[in-house]
Amino acid sequence: MADTREFDLTLFGATGFVGKLTAQYLVGAAPESARIALAGRSLDKLTAVRDELGPKAAGWGMVVADSTDQAGLDELAARTKVVVTTVGPYLRYGLPLVAACAKSGTHYADLTGEPLFIRDAIDAHHEQAVQTGAKIVNSCGYDSIPSDLSVYQLYRRTIEDNTGELTDTTLVAALKGGVSGATIDSGRAMMETIAADPAKGSVLSHPYSLSPDKSMDPDVGRQSDQALSRASAIDPSLDGWVGTFVMASHNTKIVRRTNGLLGWVYGKNFRYREVMSAGKSRVAPLIAAGMAGGIVAGMTVGALLSRASAGRKLLDRVLPKPGTGPSEKVRESGWFSMKTFAHTSSGAKYVSTFFGTGDPGYQATAVMLGESGLCLAFDSDQPPSQAGILTPAAAMGNALTDRLRTAGMTITVERA
Repeated sequence: MADTREFDLTLFGATGFVGKLTAQYLVGAAPESARIALAGRSLDKLTAVRDELGPKAAGWGMVVADSTDQAGLDELAARTKVVVTTVGPYLRYGLPLVAACAKSGTHYADLTGEPLFIRDAIDAHHEQAVQTGAKIVNSCGYDSIPSDLSVYQLYRRTIEDNTGELTDTTLVAALKGGVSGATIDSGRAMMETIAADPAKGSVLSHPYSLSPDKSMDPDVGRQSDQALSRASAIDPSLDGWVGTFVMASHNTKIVRRTNGLLGWVYGKNFRYREVMSAGKSRVAPLIAAGMAGGIVAGMTVGALLSRASAGRKLLDRVLPKPGTGPSEKVRESGWFSMKTFAHTSSGAKYVSTFFGTGDPGYQATAVMLGESGLCLAFDSDQPPSQAGILTPAAAMGNALTDRLRTAGMTITVERA
């Protein structure tokens, strides 16, 4: 991309909860020469956010734009090299900005955990983004960077060691943190969409629904994102029982899409799932079963309630509100640890570790999103060199991994 744009990076949604956290991170992480702008609907609120950020942000630009104003979003995208957006749910508000970026060849990063939105973006804008050179990168937060980069780095290690293709691969998640109102609202947006068009439910249930080429989907038999097993079946070092990780249904689709975008380099026999410990007690198997069944039941009940106005009003009363979040003390006390156990076609075994401090959905996500934006702005010439609707690993690979390590996150791969 020619360096003729007014800004290197524009943060859209800068006045929201996660938007402010991301802006605060960029103040310390961005190069002094970086040309950054804050964007949102209210100039007064943008000014207040910029003033709170201190003298380092005094020269940052401000762009007034609304997610429903296509002309305004087109103008925003044309002025900047990269747009980082926290404005969700993306199913409701995200596609016009994707359209603007695909049209103008502007790189883009978001925080979506909504497969329905990504499928719509692929169908509507992938080809144009490829033509203009835009890297439209979804899921650049806790969903799904740790998952995606962990498997990518495992693949890179197998290449270095010449130990064959990846086969059975399982991520085991542990974390301390809360569920945000924005995450709940994204789930509601998907429920409401499925209630209006039940056929779209297959995007959530099919493991390869985000595949770039259906004819190339691996033939590895029945695969499900629901899990219930003894932890020792994953690796002898693990005890107790495991059940489905709450974000497995989304993260696994991102990882599988990466495999496809990179030409199925992980292997045609690559099988991937994500789990979370249910403990070692006598009731652990029941807890693990409940982790899997509870997710499905919750989505089903939510979709049913979303069909009627009375049901939607009930959800409004009982669910956390978007734009809210925990205190600074609570955010700083959080952490996450993702260990991914992998086998290869030659019989080699590996384990990757992705560890970060700070509440994963807020503090750590602001770091990952901020570094994704900076990577797209300043490292976009590094491989992989793809364009289109992409995943974090397919768009930024080693460059983003290096940035996150420098930012204090632990990302390692060891041979078992």
